[in-house]
Amino acid sequence: MTPAIFGIAGLALSADERAFFRDADPAGYILFGRNIGSRDQVRALTDELRTIHGRDRTFICIDQEGGRVARMKPPEWLAFPPGSAFDALYDVAPASAIEAARVNAHALGLDLAEIGISVDCHPPLDVRQPGAHDVIGDRAFGSEPMRVAALGRAVLDGLAQAGVAGCIKHMPGHGRATADSHKELPTVTVSEDELASDLAPFRALANTPIGMTGHIRFTAWDAENPATQSPFVIAEIIRKRIGFDGLLLTDDLDMEALSGTVPERAARAIAAGCDIALNCWARMDDMIGIARLLPTITTAAAGRLERALAATDPAKGELSRQAELLAKRDALLALA
Repeated sequence: MTPAIFGIAGLALSADERAFFRDADPAGYILFGRNIGSRDQVRALTDELRTIHGRDRTFICIDQEGGRVARMKPPEWLAFPPGSAFDALYDVAPASAIEAARVNAHALGLDLAEIGISVDCHPPLDVRQPGAHDVIGDRAFGSEPMRVAALGRAVLDGLAQAGVAGCIKHMPGHGRATADSHKELPTVTVSEDELASDLAPFRALANTPIGMTGHIRFTAWDAENPATQSPFVIAEIIRKRIGFDGLLLTDDLDMEALSGTVPERAARAIAAGCDIALNCWARMDDMIGIARLLPTITTAAAGRLERALAATDPAKGELSRQAELLAKRDALLALA
């Protein structure tokens, strides 16, 4: 198995993609708006991805947070609120905010489960900081670490009730970045003591089975390398200090925060200690290069992948419950 997650170019697999995926045997797949048409179409696509290697539990993920990060959009799918909506309610009624976040994630997860998506790259546990770039912004659950952790846990619980696994991101924290890592490499220069608050939500949810790195350089830990490609950050900060022992994905390798060719970026991330290289944009040359350059998935990473998928079940969700869940969410959000 290739320790990579690959994208797909369109609404259905091409013959070349099907043949390549059969040979490369990637750890999983990621869907974007270009792959999302109708419910029947997406379900047919995810069913085909499962049949390539005959695995009912296949890592098929999407970025569906709500707010401005949503690959599935109206009118075919419902719109969901951003993290800031639950942060605002928490100011008034913390327990209600936690419950609203849970039922919202449950309802959102039902949409994913119905079309065969097993993993949502959600929730972000980035602690919002004043003066930071808005790339996180209203996606965050707040600027207080334990509030972020409490709402993040509620999201994970809600997704799990729909048979979908969540993925905490962006370790070790994207909340201080003053640049958009899609466009350039952010550098965070605050002290190690100050960074303790960034780590706190991840430490609180360190037993989550799936997590994602951030393409950010932290000079307190590694003045040369972004976290995704830093052996020190991955081994000492993410694995030891945070205590995360789940499946560690990179953020999208196509982002301009990283340098070198996409296959070179993938190789550096895996060599640094990431379990899985995430390559989103379905460019066949890049995917072939990654498959050629990366080693076979390690035994440890394969075990983490298996554990991450163990609780997923796209048949678990009952879409008929969605209206009830959304009504409860809306009544709670109205308290703010």
